[in-house]
Amino acid sequence: MKLLGIGSRISHAKYGKGVVTNVTSQHYWVTFIENGLETLELDEDFDVIEAAEDDVDTISFYEVEKSLRNILKKWSDASEVVTIADKWKGGKLIFEAGDPNMQGKVMDIDTFFHKITMVRDRLRVMEQKINSSKNLDEQEKIDLQQYITRSYGSLTSFNILFKLKSQQFRGQSSK
Repeated sequence: MKLLGIGSRISHAKYGKGVVTNVTSQHYWVTFIENGLETLELDEDFDVIEAAEDDVDTISFYEVEKSLRNILKKWSDASEVVTIADKWKGGKLIFEAGDPNMQGKVMDIDTFFHKITMVRDRLRVMEQKINSSKNLDEQEKIDLQQYITRSYGSLTSFNILFKLKSQQFRGQSSK
């Protein structure tokens, strides 16, 4: 994949025309004429109007950052910063009991989102610990891995809360 340099001009179906103002290991920061600053995933679908060559060796930085991120994910239980989709920011989750005599509950959606994100992060840590375990045989690892994959699949209903598709839950895919 060839990365666009800062200053590249693009056209996006949803946001219109814009200019790449920053490139990270996973995203382009694009300032759109009509919609302001948005972050787009590197593989998101858009048309390149004019590609700019960047003076900085973005590819090398990209590869180093990606490798470091993978190492940290593999060997630590540190979690990444996960943002909630803009339309849900400041929202509320309302639980209504089926019994009209019972009191409902209202929860900030940001609190709920944080709890969902923590479940995801803990599943990832459990997956890493299973894969690196010396006390489990290969079949036990496979069985436990399948449970985790099914758990991810069960949690895909909450993907509407995530701003970035790359941070959503993914169940078993057909590869």
